[in-house]
Amino acid sequence: MSASTPPAPPGASVPSGAPAPGATPAQPGAAADVPTLLVKIFGKDRPGITAGLFDTLAAYSVDVVDIEQVVTRGRIVLCALVTAPPTGLEGSLRATVHSWAESQKLQAEIISGRGDNRPRGLGRSLVTVLGHPLTAESTAAIAASITATGGNIDRIFRLAKYPVTAVEFAVSGTETEPLRTALALEAAALGVDVAVVAAGLHRRAQRLVVMDVDSTLIQDEVIELFAAHAGCEEEVAEVTAAAMRGELDFEQSLHARVALLAGLDASVVDKVRAEVQLTPGARTLIRTLKRLGYEVGVVSGGFTQVTDDLKERLGLDFAHANTLEIVDGKLTGKVTGEVVDRAGKARLLRRFAQEAGVPLEQTVAIGDGANDLDMLNTAGLGVAFNAKPMVREAAHTAVNVPFLDTVLYLLGITREEVEAADMHLDHE
Repeated sequence: MSASTPPAPPGASVPSGAPAPGATPAQPGAAADVPTLLVKIFGKDRPGITAGLFDTLAAYSVDVVDIEQVVTRGRIVLCALVTAPPTGLEGSLRATVHSWAESQKLQAEIISGRGDNRPRGLGRSLVTVLGHPLTAESTAAIAASITATGGNIDRIFRLAKYPVTAVEFAVSGTETEPLRTALALEAAALGVDVAVVAAGLHRRAQRLVVMDVDSTLIQDEVIELFAAHAGCEEEVAEVTAAAMRGELDFEQSLHARVALLAGLDASVVDKVRAEVQLTPGARTLIRTLKRLGYEVGVVSGGFTQVTDDLKERLGLDFAHANTLEIVDGKLTGKVTGEVVDRAGKARLLRRFAQEAGVPLEQTVAIGDGANDLDMLNTAGLGVAFNAKPMVREAAHTAVNVPFLDTVLYLLGITREEVEAADMHLDHE
């Protein structure tokens, strides 16, 4: 409940918004050594606390320099940094604030000082931590690693509480690359996912997100679905696994696997399309990105017979893959055109970015296999999604939970924003 403005202290004449006669209150932005007060309020949250505090302070002609407020499980911590009141009124301000806080069953703390907050160090980064669950041990280790690199944690904010716990640390005082390297090592040891990106206006700028398809956008390996209909699933799966581990040249392995499909009836294409299963969170990820104005595409070492269908169903902006050759209603066991391999995926990312008018540093690539590595390292942010060990080690960051929409948290999008957008769509 909002508190009313208290009367002026006895013996003082302090018209609202004006200094006492002969006083010269400090102004925000003035010299760094002007007197200021840090007013901290904490206790059970309820509507009107913020208005009540500033109603109380308004009687003393102070100016607001900074405000921070956090509510956790119904408990509020409200901090206000304000200029000192006119000469001789600080004691009265303190008494009035404490009295108001007591009337609201809150606690108050007031600390005298000079100037604003100390400037943040050069080098600004945003560190996103995903845990399933997020333990106190891993949080302590991440925080300690940030400190060890010379960084300071300026702010912490929870992005999501399910299906994973996601928190974001705003860090200053250290450069992004060494921070990313240090935290990648720590994350691997702790079993949590950590993404480090440079802070700045680009975080909210338009972006391009490009995904691999097999075992990323979808749960399947499409060539294995075709192989199941051809009766050679085990043989194809062995070659696929070796290629994804980087043990075989992708183009050679592709031709070897496709050759096993020779003679398969083209009607199988429709059956395979029906069998494809999207990764949990895939629709949410794409739907949310599109609402935000992002361009979204897929590149695949799989086949256009499936990716073209996915593009239409999901409203993707770009899609490129290999094409199975079909002659007289039968698969020939060959692919047509230039093969989309590891280097080809990176070239396609650059092409999509150029067509979308998005600089490469504003692109995000998501993939799981060795043939995605060039694309992941070309993008501004490369995300290894439930990837092979060598891919996790080489990518900018890794996500090891089976929910594709957790990538949204790496972009600073909260679960509440996703759900609010879904509710808005439902009511349209």
